[in-house]
Amino acid sequence: MEAINQTAVSEFLLLGQTDDPELRPLIFSLFLGMYLVTILGNLFIILAVSSDSCLHTPMYFFLSSLSFTDICISTTRIPKMLMNIETQSQTITYRGCLTQVGFVLALAFLEYFLLAVMAYDCYVAICHPLRTAFGVYISAAVTDSPRKTTVASVMNSVIPQMLNVFIYSLRNRDMKGALRELIRRTTSLPRGFIHF
Repeated sequence: MEAINQTAVSEFLLLGQTDDPELRPLIFSLFLGMYLVTILGNLFIILAVSSDSCLHTPMYFFLSSLSFTDICISTTRIPKMLMNIETQSQTITYRGCLTQVGFVLALAFLEYFLLAVMAYDCYVAICHPLRTAFGVYISAAVTDSPRKTTVASVMNSVIPQMLNVFIYSLRNRDMKGALRELIRRTTSLPRGFIHF
């Protein structure tokens, strides 16, 4: 009987994390802060759109859908990254990796679809001035250095979802008003007390 070599891969080694133990708390705090800003900012957008009847238009529906997608994309990657930094583990199971890749691809497709729909809405708004919409997306540049490429890819997986909060909400007068009203109602502050 002939012997058969059977090698099963059960884990992958994640490279690109720092080996410097003094930098780990800083990196952990930085990514945790960006994650919290992303989650809370996008939740505020969803709450503002759902609570203000003036924002019940297709553009703001797509905006709140994009915010939900940004929350999901961030949640599929960053908690595992934070756990690996904290536990100093650099592995991910085969099943966990496939699951994460599947969710990231599906959510990225959904995000690009929403951005395309928002861009089409913007096109229609230009051709038919009775409708309004907007859309912006940020991507990172990849360099020749492997270390810089790793940093750029990690930052590209975190920064866009965090910045979408500011791009889509704080540059829009209606969103600012809805956020002010939401914060005022939540904290019971007098009208006109909060300024953006």
